[in-house]
Amino acid sequence: MKTKIESNKAPEPVGLYPHARRVGNLLFLSGVGPRERGTKKIPGVELDEAGNITSYDIEKQCHSVFQNVRYILEESGSDWSKLVDVTVFLTNMKEDFETYNRIYAEYFKDNQPCRTTVEVLSLPTPIAIELKCIAVA
Repeated sequence: MKTKIESNKAPEPVGLYPHARRVGNLLFLSGVGPRERGTKKIPGVELDEAGNITSYDIEKQCHSVFQNVRYILEESGSDWSKLVDVTVFLTNMKEDFETYNRIYAEYFKDNQPCRTTVEVLSLPTPIAIELKCIAVA
């Protein structure tokens, strides 16, 4: 049985997909970024008039994306401690990995899920980080 989950706190998806799906006792989260719900605001991102990134703060984006993941987990009946796998997409590994890794360690010191971090050329919105997660429901 598959159950589609939509969060009332996490940012709206930018395409046709749910925030998460529960399949058996597993919860699969769609890619989650740092945007704020109900707005196009992205914490730590400044854009020019054409929508291009002029500057960004990876630390602010990390805190925001982790909060959005937490919203989805909690509204799905799961929680942070039940994460078992995290895939992280960064758009600038060389510049951002050290900061992201430090903040990640703060959030995951008690629960250490498997993790993969990859660099991508870009993400669907002007963000520098996105997470794809699997948790126990």
